[in-house]
Amino acid sequence: MPDPADIELLDLTAGYERHPAVHHVSLRWPRGELAAVVGPNGAGKSTLLKCVAGRLRPMHGEVRGLCPGGVAYLPQISEVDRSFPVTVAELVAMGLWHELGLLRRPSRAQRERVQTAIAAVGLQGFESRTLDTLSGGQFQRALFARLMLQDAPVVLLDEPFTGVDARTLEDLVCVLRRWHEEGRTVVAVLHDLELVRAVFPTATLLARELVAHGPTAQVLTDAHLLRARRLQEAFDERAELCDIDETATAGEAPHGHRH
Repeated sequence: MPDPADIELLDLTAGYERHPAVHHVSLRWPRGELAAVVGPNGAGKSTLLKCVAGRLRPMHGEVRGLCPGGVAYLPQISEVDRSFPVTVAELVAMGLWHELGLLRRPSRAQRERVQTAIAAVGLQGFESRTLDTLSGGQFQRALFARLMLQDAPVVLLDEPFTGVDARTLEDLVCVLRRWHEEGRTVVAVLHDLELVRAVFPTATLLARELVAHGPTAQVLTDAHLLRARRLQEAFDERAELCDIDETATAGEAPHGHRH
């Protein structure tokens, strides 16, 4: 596993067709951080994560600290095609693509690593099951096993616990904590604030712009959550890419018009 580095977002603006979903976000996740990204529905959380993962090009600003091949990214489960005719073992083995390329077959040692990853997420006996036969929790366990085999220093998860049962949630949280103990940087988009408070030392609160970032207890305050809701309610869906207002005074947003 390559040495992880701090991840820095520098004045990051991102969105689609010149309509930004997140505006002028600057923050840093130190190497080995276990961090949650939270905010109201439509706050730009997934857009931000896609930019960090390299799946979406920023409109403005940049992401620093990531090396090629150093990121394992889990999109929302609704974005993953479960109709593709592969087995659990074949899906998990796709995590070895960085070692195998497109044509090589897994070695015996690599097949054993696949089995170890499947066992680590509690799916022993499911190796030959096809994806369309799995429950939501079982499918998410298989996706976590695939991430394990990528062995990346940075793991990005977009709503990884949606639709899973309590036992699966507990088991997958244990996987996150293990990655954190190994020194990996783990950033997850989440909705459950109580889970964030219980598990994640650091939180980032978004509402199209950065509301707060830092220790979770200092971020998830009533005042910050109220401000996030108000900012999201005031957002203009038709707003286009804005320029930074260099004349903004201290404590104000760096851009004066509504988004």
